[in-house]
Amino acid sequence: MNLFQSVNSAIDDSLANDPSAVVFGEDVSFGGVFRCTVGLLDKYGKDRVFNTPLCEQGIVGFAIGMAVTGATAIAEIQFADYIFPAFDQIVNEAAKYRYRSGNMFNCGGLTVRAPWGCVGHGALYHSQSPEAFFAHVPGIKVVIPRGPIQAKGLLLSCINDQNPCIFFEPKVLYRAAVEQVPVGPYELPLSQAEVLQEGSDATLLGWGTQVHVLREVAAMAQEKLGVSCELIDLQTILPWDMATVCESVVKTGRLLVAHEAPYTSGFAAEIATTVQEQCFLNMEAPVHRVCGFDTPFSHIHEVFYIPDKWRCFEGIRKLMAY
Repeated sequence: MNLFQSVNSAIDDSLANDPSAVVFGEDVSFGGVFRCTVGLLDKYGKDRVFNTPLCEQGIVGFAIGMAVTGATAIAEIQFADYIFPAFDQIVNEAAKYRYRSGNMFNCGGLTVRAPWGCVGHGALYHSQSPEAFFAHVPGIKVVIPRGPIQAKGLLLSCINDQNPCIFFEPKVLYRAAVEQVPVGPYELPLSQAEVLQEGSDATLLGWGTQVHVLREVAAMAQEKLGVSCELIDLQTILPWDMATVCESVVKTGRLLVAHEAPYTSGFAAEIATTVQEQCFLNMEAPVHRVCGFDTPFSHIHEVFYIPDKWRCFEGIRKLMAY
């Protein structure tokens, strides 16, 4: 399966095994813009797979209501950039429902899916990475997979988790790779980073699309600089796996974090602060961030905006020269 097929498979498994599960959003019954729900209407019917009006606040508000009554609600926001009209519903309702009711009520059966990140030609309304906005909010989980195997396992974990989850899917990867994904249901643990490559000189940390960039950068650093890089996929943004990251930085003494979101107040800033607090005496250089810029996503300059392998490679060079 490629990534969109693995997402489809995860939703299919949920609908098959949970009679209360429903999936809905703009154009979902037709398969969605990226075909993630294709074929599910024919299989499960219009009561469980259905379109909504073009109203993100309504989609998430309806999903919260369904989850509160005990249903498993899988809501799709057509692009992550469109999630902001539903920001109040997610932040002030979904995230706080259990807390404000003293655990009498909850909407833990809620999962909000959205295509996320740059695609090469999306420009300002179709290329954003808004994970840091939600990382500030206790009560929800935020997850971003790097490939088909992770997409299915992590999405099923989100759907089955007893907390509201936001699942961002890197849209540029929907058709980029094919992996041997199990047909049956399986789960991968949330809030657990994965060390993809062991190294001794520098830790490279990313999530989603950026993991593939950093994998290439690690090979370049080894070949051109003789630098051994440890590569980590964070996977869950909130709550994030501080222990794995800090353990790696204690070993290597250096950390580079790369993400597509703007530099200021991107999630790399939170990681850098935590690592500085926990690993200061073990560090050989300040944490280096390679991010998008503090501007809207440009169309013609998108290729320069994203943290490509050359910007990340230069970041490693600076780390080693400090």
